[in-house]
Amino acid sequence: MNREIRLKPLAASILSLSLLTVMAGAAVAPALEVIREHFSEASKLEIQLIVSMPALFIVITNLFFGKLAERFGARALTMLGLVLYTVGGSAAGLFDSIWAVLIMRALVGVGVGIIMPLSTGLLTYYFPPERREGLMGLSSAANQLGGVVATLLAGVLANISWRLSFAVYLMGLISIVLCLVFMPNDRIRGGARSSEPARLGDVWCRNWTHVVCIFLLMTIFFIYPANFAIVTAAEGAVPMSLCAVIMAGCDLIAFGGGLAFVWVKRISGSFAGLVAPALFLLGYCLLAFVGGWVGTIAGSALIGFSNGVGIPYIISTASVNEGKAAATTVMPMISAAMYLAQFLSPFLLSLVSGIGSAPVKLPYYLAAAVSAVYFIFSLFTKSAGQM
Repeated sequence: MNREIRLKPLAASILSLSLLTVMAGAAVAPALEVIREHFSEASKLEIQLIVSMPALFIVITNLFFGKLAERFGARALTMLGLVLYTVGGSAAGLFDSIWAVLIMRALVGVGVGIIMPLSTGLLTYYFPPERREGLMGLSSAANQLGGVVATLLAGVLANISWRLSFAVYLMGLISIVLCLVFMPNDRIRGGARSSEPARLGDVWCRNWTHVVCIFLLMTIFFIYPANFAIVTAAEGAVPMSLCAVIMAGCDLIAFGGGLAFVWVKRISGSFAGLVAPALFLLGYCLLAFVGGWVGTIAGSALIGFSNGVGIPYIISTASVNEGKAAATTVMPMISAAMYLAQFLSPFLLSLVSGIGSAPVKLPYYLAAAVSAVYFIFSLFTKSAGQM
């Protein structure tokens, strides 16, 4: 780089992107029941696609992210993603057609498909190794903080009108200002370990376990925001008016998990990769088999904390393998796996629900089963020295 960069404002600019990525789909989750009532002729799957549609287009965009990074500098690419995110997200509430809403959700997906690899990859690109692990924890914390603010705000606005719940995407304006002022427009391409371009096959071989783990983690986690309000309404043990508060509490605890990531990794040592799957399994068992106030609150808390510590562990471990080229090599793979899981989870639930008479808590049973698979996979890859 040819000029001195003010690292603190730059870090704030990059971390502001992490405030937005979790909101891609889950921000309006507390409003799903109200939206379902408005679009009464829409299927359950179409309503759930409001949450998961962005994920499909995030995955598609990630496939072309390397080409975009070759053509645009960091600031220009970030601004493109932020504009698509902010406009597509906030405009969805203007339409009375479910398919028009879903098209706007697709634009959000394209925007996040650009923002997501940058939100972590730029930390690896601009900051030295000794600072990256802490910054990855802060990135995860910022991600969850955005979820807390967005979930609470969307829940409040949904009580006024379902249309207003989409106004939470105007939070993207904050990042637009910060990135315009503080982010340089450097090209972020380059090989991980030399001046040669990284080969994707080699990147995959070094990081396939991380990609599988993030896919499993997000499959497990995303079952929660996509189904919590619906299952809670059917169970009737907790008032619907408190759903948004509990979901925001889950994100707040995930925020704490991100802040505590370095400490958790230090005390868990070589078992750090098992913390998230173990706590996910316990959390969903509480939701599925205990229920009521105790099971709902304790289970939600454990799910949030698992997400908060699990994501930075996987991303920071993968970034060590790829160094400064992580933004254009492994991070698009990680991002694609994360959001592919988000997109596929409603279809998986719909498929399983069609088998016989499905119980109300089927999503929680399924999440517990996938958590067990995640734990076993992490245990075996740890034993093989791949995590």
